[in-house]
Parts: sequence; structure tokens; C-alpha cells
Amino acid sequence: MPVGLPDFYQPPTNPITEEKLKLGRKLFFDKDLSADRTVSCASCHDPEKSWTNGRRFGVGVGGKQGTRNVPSLINVAYFKQLFWDGRSGSLERQALMPLLNADEMAMSSQAAVLQRLQEKTEYHELFGKAFADGITITNLTQALACYERTILSGNAPYDRYMAGDKQAMSEAALRGMKVFSGRGKCSGCHVEPKFIDSSFYNLGVGMDVENPDLGRYHVFQMESAKGKFKTPTLRDVARTAPYMHDGSVNTLMEVVEIYDKGGIPNRYLSVEVRRKLNLTEQEKKDLVVFMKEGLTSPDGAKP
Repeated sequence: MPVGLPDFYQPPTNPITEEKLKLGRKLFFDKDLSADRTVSCASCHDPEKSWTNGRRFGVGVGGKQGTRNVPSLINVAYFKQLFWDGRSGSLERQALMPLLNADEMAMSSQAAVLQRLQEKTEYHELFGKAFADGITITNLTQALACYERTILSGNAPYDRYMAGDKQAMSEAALRGMKVFSGRGKCSGCHVEPKFIDSSFYNLGVGMDVENPDLGRYHVFQMESAKGKFKTPTLRDVARTAPYMHDGSVNTLMEVVEIYDKGGIPNRYLSVEVRRKLNLTEQEKKDLVVFMKEGLTSPDGAKP
């Protein structure tokens, strides 16, 4: 485990093994698992771009553009709900969804996915080593989930500082850390050391258009869920721009400004962000330094 990260939960029905990891990595980068054989999981979750695609929206088969920013898979093992709206409760359930989504990998059915797997001799060998019953949809999702659980980022300057290395962060980053847990109220949602809380909030971003993305409301048809989206991790956040569910915010300073002014007014704005922070310009700069310097791993997340 990287320095600073706690152990993560592994389902007893899907423990990580070397054989599953080898299979999962092969599946993750395999473009043949998309309808036109041009897109893989890694096309949107590119390890060279901190497991995002570096663009405002996801792009699927035929260049079809999605409507949401691609969330990084960094430390995804700690999330209790997946996707911006939390519609999946496990990595195993999540894994198949992009393959069958018409705007992503666009496979027509589970049977079509299995047919692609059956076409390759190497998959017969890899599945056979990882699972007693060979090629199945369940085994595909379990292998992908195991691989994704190893995309871990720790050992950042923050972690080394907390472990006792008091020279690990600059003075500006240390000041920013105080703002983060104090006047900035960031740690209320981005809880250390994982810097997530697995909850959903309406910040007002994207709510000023004619037909806004209502986020969590699409999963739970409740008025109070409108415009709410999952808290993303801040680990390696300097590498995962643009930000927010709609990719409309380009810099961390812009993100800080949204919180500083108490979110963007709308009738569903979460109470946690309504009050203005009134941070000084120096406090804002220090806060950004903490996120950029303190939470960026020199190792990167490379399973």
C-alpha cells in the first residue's frame, strides 16, 4: 500500500489475485470490447492522464461525445458508489455498464461481449487461470474490478508530512493545509486521508442552463436529490482537470472561487456550501498550493 492510504475493502466473493489482475489489465486496455473495436476502458481512463481523458467530456465509439466529465479512477477502491450520480454500488456492478452503454463502448448485449472474448485464444487461457469456470460475464466484471482496485495514489508530500517528515511540504502548502481543514471547510466533504466522503452535493454548477443535468435525481426520484453529484477525490487533483461533473471548470483556483462565494445559487443548493467563506487572496493561493503540491503523488497511480 502507498504511504498514507488505509486498507480498502475487498468483497469476500472477489479477492484480488495475480491471475485476476493480469486478466483485468488485459480487459481494461482491449479495444476489441467496443462495438467498432476503437475504444477501451483506458480510452477514457488513460493512466497517462491520471486515469481521466483530459477533456471536458467522455468520448465513445464513433467519436460520440458524452455529457459528463470522466471521473478519475484514482483510489476508486474506496468509493462506495460509482459514477457521478452513484448509480452503481460496487466496482463489479459498474464494470459492465460502459461496455453496454450506447454512448461509450456500445456493445449490443452481454452475449456480444462474450463472443468477442471467445474469439481470442489468449482469453481462454487467462480466464482459465483466474477462474475455475472460465469465460463468463461475472468473471469479466470481477477481473476488471480487481484491477481497478489497485489504481492507488498515496505517498504524496501530505502523507510524508503526516508520517513525520516535517520538510515534506513548503510553507505555502502548510498554510494551505490549515485553510483546508479550517476556514476553507474543505475537509468536511474531502475527508482525510482519502479526501472523499462518498456523499452527494449540489454546488450549483451547471444548474443555470435550460435543461440541467440533475445528477443524483436520475437515480433517486426525489426533489432533494436534484443537481447533486458525488464528491470526487482530491488525490492527484492537479492532474485531472477540467473539474466538476460537466467539466466546465478549468482550474483549481476557479473551483476555490465557487466555494468561496457559497456555491452558485439555485433552489437545491446544498446547505454545506451556502455560506460564503470570505477567504483572503493569499488563503486561496495557499489552498491551491496545498492541493497541487501536497496531494500530488510523485509515484502516480500505476498498478
